[in-house]
Amino acid sequence: MPCARIAGLLTSHHVLQSKILMRASQFHLFTLKEAPSDAEVVSQKLMLRAGMIRKTAAGIYSYMPMGLRAIRKVETIIREEMNRAGAMELIMPLVQPAELWQETGRWDKMGAEMLRLKDRHERDFALQPTSEEVVTDIARQELKSYRQLPKNFYQIQTKFRDERRPRFGVMRGREFTMKDAYSFDRSEEAAGRSYDIMFAAYKRIFDRLGLEYRAVAADTGAIGGDRSHEFQVIADTGEDAIVYCPDSDYAANIELAEAVSVLARRAAPEKALEKTSTPGKATCKDVAEFLGAPLTASLKSLVLATDDVDDKGNPAGVTVWLLLLRGDHALNEVKASKLEGLKAGFRFATEAEILEHFGCKPGYLGPIGLKKPVKVIADRTVAHMADFICGANDEDYHFTGVNWGRDLPEPDLVADIRDVVEGDPSPDGRGVLAIQRGIEVGHVFYLGNKYSKAMNATFLDEDGKPKHFEMGCYGIGVTRILGAAIEQNHDARGIIWPRAIAPFEVVICPVGWGKSEAVRDEAQKLYDALIAAGVDAILDDRDERPGVMFADWELIGVPHRVTIGDRGLKEGLVEYQGRRDAEAAKLPVGEVFGHVLDSLKLG
Repeated sequence: MPCARIAGLLTSHHVLQSKILMRASQFHLFTLKEAPSDAEVVSQKLMLRAGMIRKTAAGIYSYMPMGLRAIRKVETIIREEMNRAGAMELIMPLVQPAELWQETGRWDKMGAEMLRLKDRHERDFALQPTSEEVVTDIARQELKSYRQLPKNFYQIQTKFRDERRPRFGVMRGREFTMKDAYSFDRSEEAAGRSYDIMFAAYKRIFDRLGLEYRAVAADTGAIGGDRSHEFQVIADTGEDAIVYCPDSDYAANIELAEAVSVLARRAAPEKALEKTSTPGKATCKDVAEFLGAPLTASLKSLVLATDDVDDKGNPAGVTVWLLLLRGDHALNEVKASKLEGLKAGFRFATEAEILEHFGCKPGYLGPIGLKKPVKVIADRTVAHMADFICGANDEDYHFTGVNWGRDLPEPDLVADIRDVVEGDPSPDGRGVLAIQRGIEVGHVFYLGNKYSKAMNATFLDEDGKPKHFEMGCYGIGVTRILGAAIEQNHDARGIIWPRAIAPFEVVICPVGWGKSEAVRDEAQKLYDALIAAGVDAILDDRDERPGVMFADWELIGVPHRVTIGDRGLKEGLVEYQGRRDAEAAKLPVGEVFGHVLDSLKLG
């Protein structure tokens, strides 16, 4: 049979299938007027109302046909860009043996988020929360030589993390779909190139998804590594605070955003040190108000403790740390955890430890007149303060007019240990910082050899000697993207999908489908033309009232709607309305097809 004939038959078959499957009467369309009472955020409410998800258990959802169509479109974009970037798709097991996780120590470190189970032989397994161990095991078995590098393997697979408090629908579920990729290189320099390739691929992915986002420097968290960026979808309901400079390219998650000193230099002392009565005033705000001083003149004292061990791992006492912040600033625990002495973990000191070292209960603590030595860490801004207020280590008393060098020794360490605030100087010196909310939907890490060393995953380098792989890790929350897209794109009527991931691009709404042959013929004609042009369209043949049809499709969020009715056809007109348009536009019947195609090109 000639190829042209085969192609024609295939095209005809495709159109026929579309006629059968993409009519609303044949599709599973189930909407709700109200969201369940336990739905918390907009995306969760709208996905439930639009019939995209159904709750099976806490943090576990069934993805219904309408929602699955959007997921598949997200996956297609991801696959195309990952393949374009040279990555190769595989599938790793959802159920993973404990032995691999024990090699890296994460079997014990992962905590309660890892759902553990046993098979009939009492062997330990886990439902995968991530796949660094499995993919590293694959690499050490199959990548033997530098000639096989670089390699990048990726999967789009189910993950399970037993969240303590699953919430926000698909935004923080326990079971979810994720794209995770892992690169293997022979050197740090080569791994940096792989990282850059993935970073560029991620930008293309999120550009194609049609989402407003920022790529921000980020902490690596429990996965580890040295270089990291988050891809954050901008949304007021986002859990993360994104710090950026409107006048430059600087952007970072608030956990990592550098806080420079808001004071250029330390001023010369002007006040004498005085011990001042502050009865019942234990907070920086209350003390400042009582003394008639600005909050920015006060010092906040936070007391941490680290449990020391000797060379054999036995308990060897406690080290107490005094962290000093300006009264209006907040501690950034992520930054603190990266400081020497605190890297191995810290906790807030007990009341007994505080009394032992300061001789006073919390609320009146400060760096002057300590009972026992402590390690003093001052924030950058604090190190530049003069004539400040701090606790006197005596209940109901504070010191005023305190100055470094004169009244107390210089701190043991000056470091960035605080959250930035709106209006702080940008670290790049190009303006001031702004803060907006974001939803993390992607994350790229440079892992180095953390996992390859732990699992002794090596290859033979050019000199014939074994060498550990340099690795990168790259994740995208596939199902989370749906929630993030909705949080960013909705109105009072429902979802407003970006075209690229909408369940359908165009809906045709015939008014009087069961009564008018002219309406049916024109609707079918337009539908067939759109399908033939490669447009993902659906024909609503349910013969519902116009208000019902419009409400359903506005809730579902289809970007483009064409309404065909007898009255309009008699005048040679149909109606077109984009999802963001306030009103429908009347168009000649012969022009609507071209108008829809042009509108689709615009987004």
